[in-house]
Amino acid sequence: MLRQTPLGMLGLTIGGILTVVGFVAYFLDNATLNLVGFFYGIPLLLGGLALKAAELEPVPYMQPVSSSILTLREQQATATQNQIRKDVTRYRYGQRAHLDSSLQALGLSPTDEERPVLIGLQETETAGAYTLVLRFDSPLMPLEAWQQKQDKLTNFFGPGIRVALSQPEPEQIDLALIATIQVSEPAA
Repeated sequence: MLRQTPLGMLGLTIGGILTVVGFVAYFLDNATLNLVGFFYGIPLLLGGLALKAAELEPVPYMQPVSSSILTLREQQATATQNQIRKDVTRYRYGQRAHLDSSLQALGLSPTDEERPVLIGLQETETAGAYTLVLRFDSPLMPLEAWQQKQDKLTNFFGPGIRVALSQPEPEQIDLALIATIQVSEPAA
């Protein structure tokens, strides 16, 4: 729940309420509420404004996750897949884009203008394997540039993951992180 709560909005709301209470108390000559409003309200309000300015919203799912995919995730998802999914589906602060440092390390973000932007997330299944698909808006980084980095992408995302690239629409790239660790069914 807290992952989905924008802290900037929380600071703005609570800080705004306390600040208004402080101003009203000031004009009504209530020293206690006046101090609460000014000493707590204004800093919270300013902190909320700062967080709101540095806020990076969660990436939306491209389609709902079915119960069979959730079961597959529990059985096969690697630590890397889980960490990426959790990181991009929560509010982040102080970053320019989701996975910006990863893209830079992979050589897929030479400049801020050329950096692909993560616009969607999908959990699916590929030949019985749990797959996390990251959709990027990549108008200045063509599919060929991504394909040249495919081995580096596979090594970067760690053991137990195979990378597949596709282009669902012009200027968009799907980066599929496919679990290679299969869980065998128990013998009957």
